[in-house]
Amino acid sequence: MSSPHSFSPTILREYDIRGVVHETLSHDDAYAVGRAFGTCVVEVGGDQVALGFDGRLTSPGLARSLLEGLLACGLHVKRINMGPTPMLSFAIRHLDTGSGIMVTGSHNPADYNGFKMTLAGKPFFGDAIQRLGGIAEHASYASGEGSVEDIDVRRDYVEVLAQEYQPLRMARIAWDPGNGAAGEVLNMLCARMPGYHHVVNGVVDGTFPGHHPDPTVVENLVDLQKHIVEHDCELGIAFDGDGDRVGVVDGKGRILWADQLMMLFAADVLRDDPGATIIADVKSSQVLFDEIARLGGVPVMWKTGHSLIKSKMTETGSPLAGEMSGHIFFADRYFGFDDGLYAAVRLLALLERQGVTLAELRDRIPKVENTPELRFPCSEERKFVVIDEVAARLGAAGADVTLIDGVRVNTEDGWWLLRASNTQDVLVARCEASDVDGLARLKITLTEQLIESGIAAPKDL
Repeated sequence: MSSPHSFSPTILREYDIRGVVHETLSHDDAYAVGRAFGTCVVEVGGDQVALGFDGRLTSPGLARSLLEGLLACGLHVKRINMGPTPMLSFAIRHLDTGSGIMVTGSHNPADYNGFKMTLAGKPFFGDAIQRLGGIAEHASYASGEGSVEDIDVRRDYVEVLAQEYQPLRMARIAWDPGNGAAGEVLNMLCARMPGYHHVVNGVVDGTFPGHHPDPTVVENLVDLQKHIVEHDCELGIAFDGDGDRVGVVDGKGRILWADQLMMLFAADVLRDDPGATIIADVKSSQVLFDEIARLGGVPVMWKTGHSLIKSKMTETGSPLAGEMSGHIFFADRYFGFDDGLYAAVRLLALLERQGVTLAELRDRIPKVENTPELRFPCSEERKFVVIDEVAARLGAAGADVTLIDGVRVNTEDGWWLLRASNTQDVLVARCEASDVDGLARLKITLTEQLIESGIAAPKDL
């Protein structure tokens, strides 16, 4: 009989489990997650689960401990081993397991790791994740004798990705998976697609020697921008550590942020599905929501978080959703989960069909003045309190505030946002205005609010 187990209160997040290995996340935690999540699978009548892990140095060990917990629940585990998170999402459907769990630290620093889960075909998040703590604390686990089967789904996954790409011309494309878990399948995919493919940082290496694997950070796209110039590429595509997020640079070296990509994807989807609901997170540009409406779609602003977005897609029947962090979700001709590799291939297919370069499409996007997504330190204990303080002050002042996720404030100049990250001990901010002077005023207002809560504003604000 297993002993009760207590998790560090910081690792059970809103839509996944995440912590620093050997500090807040241990092998005992991984085993307990396996037992607790496996119990949830048994409770809903499941008897099997898919298991994968990313390329971090600690992932294979955590996956072994997790496996032991799942087996002790009497489950049949279909282990797909190392690969990107979307390959695990694909495997859940392809292998008909219904449920699955991925060992991944996503875009966090190398000493982090964690788990993303799917239960009976639905995102596993919020109260469900918190309940794992209660199951473990009382050791109220399902018990049985499980079995494990190793299945290589890489070729089947790449086959599905490659089907989307039907090239009309040969382009030079640069790729940067950031030494993350997408490296192997990316190289397999490039071998399937015509054209000239130049891959940098393509070897999976959990120390991330090239750069930190987060394509939302400008510095992490420098290698890709250099590669585009050196090899005269038409565009460049980057991924995060577990391959569920995408970053894009055009042939002129300009970054297209996810909300700008969503404008291109929304136009493409709405051609075939007029009037469709398109979802974007609260960090996205107002230009995107306005463009969706102009194209005849129904724009919906929603909370940040892959599980939250997927649930909203199911609720609304949306064929497309996206987050500023680079998560793009296609239920149009795909499975509805966030997949950086699929988003990349959809982008290439879009460019082929329209016969234009990405730089040409970039030039057509309405121009506004905005900041990128700004992330700055704030303790786990303080970050949500700060949001509440700011919301209370603005509410008392009669400001035009949206509280879907954090605080989004509309003014005559534009809007600014402050929210707490669900995956890191940081606050996230963004500002957008129609001109430089308006942006400066928004930055001042946001900075003043941070100072009132005792938070130092980031230097780039």
